[in-house]
Amino acid sequence: MAWTPLPIGVENFEDLVTHGYYYVDKTPFIRELLDMKGKVNLFTRPRRFGKTLNMSMLRYFLDCEYPETEKIFSGTKILEDGEEYRKYMGNYPVISVTLKSMKQATYEEAFYCLKEEIAREYRRHDKILDSLDQEEEREKFRRFAAWKAQPEEYLGALRFLSECLFQVYGKKSVILIDEYDVPLENAYFGGFYDRMVSLVRSLFESALKTNDCLEFAVITGCLRISKESIFTGLNNLKAESITNDTFAEHFGFTQEEVEKMLMDYGLEENLGTVQKWYDGYCFGETEVYNPWSVINYVYSCYKNKQAFAKPYWSNTSSNSIVRSLIERADISVKKEIEGLIEGKTIEKPIHEDITYEDMNSTQDNLWNFLFFTGYLKKISQRQEGETIYMEMAIPNSEVRYVYKNAVLRWFEEKIDRKTEKRELMPLYESLLNGDAEKMGEILSENLMETISFYDYQESYYHGFLAGLLRPMGNYIVESNRESGKGRPDILVRYPSVRGKAVILELKVAKTYQELEKKCEEALRQIEEKKYEEGLRREGYKDILKYGVAFYKKECMVKAGRHRSQT
Repeated sequence: MAWTPLPIGVENFEDLVTHGYYYVDKTPFIRELLDMKGKVNLFTRPRRFGKTLNMSMLRYFLDCEYPETEKIFSGTKILEDGEEYRKYMGNYPVISVTLKSMKQATYEEAFYCLKEEIAREYRRHDKILDSLDQEEEREKFRRFAAWKAQPEEYLGALRFLSECLFQVYGKKSVILIDEYDVPLENAYFGGFYDRMVSLVRSLFESALKTNDCLEFAVITGCLRISKESIFTGLNNLKAESITNDTFAEHFGFTQEEVEKMLMDYGLEENLGTVQKWYDGYCFGETEVYNPWSVINYVYSCYKNKQAFAKPYWSNTSSNSIVRSLIERADISVKKEIEGLIEGKTIEKPIHEDITYEDMNSTQDNLWNFLFFTGYLKKISQRQEGETIYMEMAIPNSEVRYVYKNAVLRWFEEKIDRKTEKRELMPLYESLLNGDAEKMGEILSENLMETISFYDYQESYYHGFLAGLLRPMGNYIVESNRESGKGRPDILVRYPSVRGKAVILELKVAKTYQELEKKCEEALRQIEEKKYEEGLRREGYKDILKYGVAFYKKECMVKAGRHRSQT
């Protein structure tokens, strides 16, 4: 079987069809959109779930300026639905813009990208220029096409273009706005949120509110930003989020679509891997896979059908919301994050009208952001009074990787901050001075601040302790280095044999009462396996030995017999 190329990063529907890429037919989205007859339709889905490709598909189906609609939609489901939908093909002037390029460091740079996008769309419609009635209109059109309009004119740029198109074609326009919340998210983290809100609100008001030249509009984004913030006065807004059953199967891949794709590429046996890593989303009551990740995984199997699954989606965004949750987490939230990574669920109140300004006002708002952006999935829901409570979990292994990575980076940065403030000096001093009790106290205090995602296995404690010791001045910290008849968990030694060396053996207790027993067991292992012999042969004379035992967020340290040879 010839390998059909996969459309990785292909977001233009015409390119996808004419270049022979593999295509999962999502044209029923058009049918449902036309059936529902919403005036202003907002679709919110996580990043990389096919929003941009669906918008491109919609544009090519409806646009009266595109001559080959029948050709590129040949054989698709929408044409199988009959004349009722065929009559809409090429029947409207379409205005299509994306705001995804407005992810810039400053407001001025973001506004420049908006001007560039609007100029591009005006130039796409420049065939109507000579048909406009008034020279004043033609001149204004030229200013937009040449990026030379005044800043205030851009607030009404989409409305003016729809008026020009109506004048020429005698038909109202369909307006498509993709990734509308990208500039808002970026502006929030960049510190110019209020200015960006004002710009986007004005752009939307002029184009979508009381615009007599608007047939209908479709807007996509990750989040439904509250009406008071962006959609002021838009009483005709119809929002379709991941909680809705309508349109649920049109963004992302369904179980049937994934099984067919795997079969088409001879990868049926890989279904379990794909489910574990990329399934788990629930839009309305429909099970959905991450399409971006599934396509990338199938591509990775081109040469090797047993290729390892990788976290593709985690590389598509900054994961700033996960980081915000972790950085602001108190003890109870840290425990909830640990439970989620372990596979447990949490229940939180969910509300859809939010703003980025609300993100850090309460922990509940952060959970909301995580849910609607795809970092949590719905397990079940219930209503209590006016509040909807959602039971949520991490969707799959790919998203779990995002959480784990965010925790690791946070822990490393936390240690770096403590090092800068010399807050870890008491730990290092107690380690070198043989003060086991003080070591246990300090390690327990630091454990309370951490987030575990290893279910308190020895590997978690090993990484925790090695991480705390890593910035220890002039000392070398080694993990599982061969010494004597085995490998001690951690060795800390001064580069010169005239300095001290420290052997640490770690154990995990099943109960708090077992801590002391585990410390003694660790010390016996140091002696029985003669861990200090290698250090003695190297020339070290001052060697300290510690048995370190952990139980959840508790730590106990016992010192072994200290023999300093002169």
